[in-house]
Amino acid sequence: MCYDVSFVEKMNALTALFPKLIFDEIINLQHTTDHILGHAYPEHPIIYRNRTDQLIHCGLMEWGVIPFYIKEEETFKKQRASMLNVRSERIFDDPKSYWYKIRNRRCLIPVTGFYEHRSVKGFKNKIPYHIGMNDKSIFYLPGLYSVANLPDKETGEMIDRKSFAILTTTANRIMQEIHNSGANTCRMPLMISDEHAVRWLEEDILEADLKEILRYQIMDAELNWHPVFSIRTNKQREDNKSKNEPYVWPGLEPLV
Repeated sequence: MCYDVSFVEKMNALTALFPKLIFDEIINLQHTTDHILGHAYPEHPIIYRNRTDQLIHCGLMEWGVIPFYIKEEETFKKQRASMLNVRSERIFDDPKSYWYKIRNRRCLIPVTGFYEHRSVKGFKNKIPYHIGMNDKSIFYLPGLYSVANLPDKETGEMIDRKSFAILTTTANRIMQEIHNSGANTCRMPLMISDEHAVRWLEEDILEADLKEILRYQIMDAELNWHPVFSIRTNKQREDNKSKNEPYVWPGLEPLV
């Protein structure tokens, strides 16, 4: 599943696709990072349609959905790890799921790439890969967001905590080879075109059009991929390069 992403462009580049984008708070527009780990529940700038003014906004949200009915964060701590991703098939086909309840809270997660791990015979540990798109440095992963009113840990004041989850779908051919093991084998983030990304946030979009977006599958030829050094470690690469840059694993056969 998608638990690791990268964003190495400046935030003001988001206005290329959304020229009237409104930033909710002071966001460091120069901030970039080669690895964002979902299980740390980090904040990331998320694009969504604000329900007050119906305009497109960008605001910081936490990765890992906290449902709106949660009143004490500690009681949900263990379950939250399962709320980083959402199977796109469940949004409309599973009316009993939480995702169905928040299906109209659609958002976009801007990234420059994501990571997935491949099981390779002869290697003790899985090999991480960085996956991006050929024709654009930034692309947008569709997601859903939730708002929970919870007490601030320091002041006790009740505040709105916005959190998001990334949509996943059945993997295409190359991603089936990379994400080839584990409980959620052969899944990948739902990668869509810029046109689909804009439509995903439309206020009056029809359910049939949303389902069309959810069925979209990107072609292998639109992607680029390469193995990288271990990403979930504090150990520095010997060449001091970034985590998202190619790394040569001795004896690793290339994917075709």
